[in-house]
Amino acid sequence: MRAVQITEFGGPEVLKVSDVDEPVAGDGQVLITVDRAGVNYADTHQVENSYLSKAELPLIPGGEVVGHTADGRRVVALVGSGGYAEKAVAHAPYAFDVPEGVKDGEALALVLQGTTAWHLLKTSTHLQPGESVLVHAGAGGVGTLAIQLAKLWGAGRVIATASSEEKRKLALELGADAAIDGDPEGLKDRIIEANGGKPVDIVLEMVGGPTFDESFDALGRFGRLVTFGSASRQAAKAIEPARLMKGSKTIAGFWLADCFKTPALLGDPLKELFGLAVEGKLRPIVGGDYALSDIATAHEDMRARRTVGKLTLDPTR
Repeated sequence: MRAVQITEFGGPEVLKVSDVDEPVAGDGQVLITVDRAGVNYADTHQVENSYLSKAELPLIPGGEVVGHTADGRRVVALVGSGGYAEKAVAHAPYAFDVPEGVKDGEALALVLQGTTAWHLLKTSTHLQPGESVLVHAGAGGVGTLAIQLAKLWGAGRVIATASSEEKRKLALELGADAAIDGDPEGLKDRIIEANGGKPVDIVLEMVGGPTFDESFDALGRFGRLVTFGSASRQAAKAIEPARLMKGSKTIAGFWLADCFKTPALLGDPLKELFGLAVEGKLRPIVGGDYALSDIATAHEDMRARRTVGKLTLDPTR
């Protein structure tokens, strides 16, 4: 079968389509004929082996797929790796039936970015009605969904950051009350200004480096910042305990993989998200559908911040 298999770590240049053996489903697993595979920013880290979990070669990247099983089920599944291929294997508890009315790209957006946004707001930061929320990368896969969920769940004011006027416009269309430039220079002041002159209650942060630092400084009393990525590939400054005590601030971390040992931590939020999408209350954004042979371009576009929403791969092309 056709698959993107890497034999060395590196940037987009190591991503090449190869002919490989089809995977075989073992006990408790399902074989899926892939209609679309998801592309995530985390994949760029996995390919260069800079992710939280270390990868081994040879590797077929790709953490989630949507497709059909041999018995005719249409499922979206988290596979960990192996998604950039015509067929993939998933453990049965992580293959979820896709309801009518949810398209392939939407299912891929909801199973990973959607469940991430759900946990960031409900599990990690415990959003309360009326609180202000800052969403970094508001036009990205997680950001576009987090903006909408925060508004649905009663956030008082939602502020998004984005790198271009077009992306900021999208964030506003999705319900953000304000959208600002995400450049770290002067970011704290722009955040507070966008929140009516007040520090924010919650920050969803996945850039790292000085963006993390500026965001932390923009937190108000009892504010919570959750970090779930490091797109800048830069380290933030160390936070002294006294800086947490003053203002009673909280820093949390979130990694969706920590939900994998308890399938309900994925299945229950996904069921809720599917319901919201079917009802028209939640709009997953699919920003690009690439041919499998164009996977390097997909990674280049993502790393250069040229994309919005969820990116998908078509293994038939």
